[in-house]
Amino acid sequence: MELADRFFAQAIAEKCFGIQASASELPSERDRNFLLTAHDGNKFVLKIANALERREVLEAQNAMLSHLETRVSFCPRVVPAISGEQIENATLPDGSTHLVRLVRYLPGVPLATIEVHSPELLYDLGRKLGQLDRALVGFDHPGAHRDFHWDLAKGVQILEQFGPRINTDWLREMVLSFREDLCLSVALRQSVIHGDANDYNVLVDSANETVIGLIDFGDVVHSYTVGDLAIAIAYVVLGKADPFAAAVPVIEGYQEEFPLTQDELDALWPLVRLRLCMSVCLAAHQQQQHPENEYLGVSQALIAETLPRVMATD
Repeated sequence: MELADRFFAQAIAEKCFGIQASASELPSERDRNFLLTAHDGNKFVLKIANALERREVLEAQNAMLSHLETRVSFCPRVVPAISGEQIENATLPDGSTHLVRLVRYLPGVPLATIEVHSPELLYDLGRKLGQLDRALVGFDHPGAHRDFHWDLAKGVQILEQFGPRINTDWLREMVLSFREDLCLSVALRQSVIHGDANDYNVLVDSANETVIGLIDFGDVVHSYTVGDLAIAIAYVVLGKADPFAAAVPVIEGYQEEFPLTQDELDALWPLVRLRLCMSVCLAAHQQQQHPENEYLGVSQALIAETLPRVMATD
């Protein structure tokens, strides 16, 4: 990260939010996020939205976080600006104008950095996701009803559009064959979901083997309710010799908090496969567009290793 970017993030924090802090950049797919450490020791995350991001999508994220604030204990809290608004405008040194927000920093380490995922940890992950989706029953926002490329309900379209761009022959053939075989029930419940409970967005207290944070609500979308569980499992099984055995405690924990319907149970494993196939397709597309962004390929080697085992699991 350039020194000027860090100083500019610090200037935004002070001007818009009245916080004097040091800044360091965090990895991100579409936006720019900065960890702010204030002089009093408090920590925040400054989120500078992509210039193409629509304001109503950010409003949906904020509304969702506000809704969850009194219902669950493991999600970030929005910090209002000096003006009282939750979203401010900032002009970057290149002259582009961006929407900026501030949320409180959550402690913990990403699940992806935990070498061994115990059944207790995975069970707690399922419980927390069940609590999240139960808390979101009845929540809605116009900004969540959008045409979004990571939406599982759009998965077949993504495979058709970007599957041919996969460079590896066997992987491309596997993804395109799965597209032809995929069949999902139309009876799946739909609601607003987090949409990206991947292993870098799940924060863990490794000493107590519990999930203490869920971050990055940038993929919020109105979609299949079971999608949050399917997406989390898709990343939990990466690198596992027995993918389904790794998935079982997550499913059991979720069921305890928010029971699945039979249609959702039937669709769960196909949705896990679909998420992994979508990730391969979108990575192939995005890496062509932004070869300098290493974050876009962060999980791809493990996905290529694990996907054949997931496909072979009945």
